[in-house]
Amino acid sequence: MTKIIEYLFPNVMDKIPELLLCTGQTLYMMLISGIISFCIGIVFGVLLVVTRKGDILENLVFWTILDKVINFFRSVPFIILLALLIPVTRAIVGTAIGTKGAMVPLIVGTAPFFTRQMQAALAEIDRGTIEAALAMGISPVSIIFRVYFKESIPSIIRGVTITFISLVGLTAMAGAIGGGGLGDFAIRYGYQRYQTDVTIVTVVILVLIVTAIQTLGDYVIKKISH
Repeated sequence: MTKIIEYLFPNVMDKIPELLLCTGQTLYMMLISGIISFCIGIVFGVLLVVTRKGDILENLVFWTILDKVINFFRSVPFIILLALLIPVTRAIVGTAIGTKGAMVPLIVGTAPFFTRQMQAALAEIDRGTIEAALAMGISPVSIIFRVYFKESIPSIIRGVTITFISLVGLTAMAGAIGGGGLGDFAIRYGYQRYQTDVTIVTVVILVLIVTAIQTLGDYVIKKISH
C-alpha cells in the first residue's frame, strides 16, 4: 500500500512535514480571521438592520453610509484587495507576506460578506414580533439580544458556516502573494513546478475541510432547531 501511495504521489511524500505545516497555517488563518470577521460582521449586521427605515433605531444617514462602504469592499475582487492592502498590511502587522500578512486582507475581504449574512439573518425576524416588544416597553438593546439574536440563531449559524467555507477559498487565494497555507503550497509546487500530485492532494484536503465545516454547521443547526 505504501509503495502504491509513493508511486501515485511521489512529490507529496517528500513534503509531508511541509504539507502538515501549510494545513495548520490554513486552519489558523481561517480561525483567527473568521473570529475577527464574525465580531465585526455581527456588529455591522445589527446596525444595518436596526438603523434602516422604520426600525427601532432608524438613522437613514448612518445606514446609507455604512451600506455604501460595505458594498464598496464587497465589490473589490479579493485578489485585487490583496495587492491594494499591502501598504496597510505592512503598517499593521509589519509584513505583507506569510500567514501574518494574509490576515488583514482576509478580514477586510470577509467582514463585509459576513455582515451581509448577518443582515439577511436578522432581517427575517417578523416585524410584528418587534412591534410587540416595543409595545411592552422593552428597550432597543434588549430587543436586539432577546428578539433579533434569539429568534435568528439558526440563520446566524448558517451564515457562519457559509462564511467559513468562503474563507477556505480566500486563504487558498492568499497563496498567490505568498500568504502561506495550502494555497501557497499548491502554487509553489503544483503550479510552478508542475507537480500535479501536489495539486491533487491539496484540493482533496481543502474539500475535506469544507465538508467538515458544512457537516458541523448542519449538525449544530439541526440540534438548535429541535
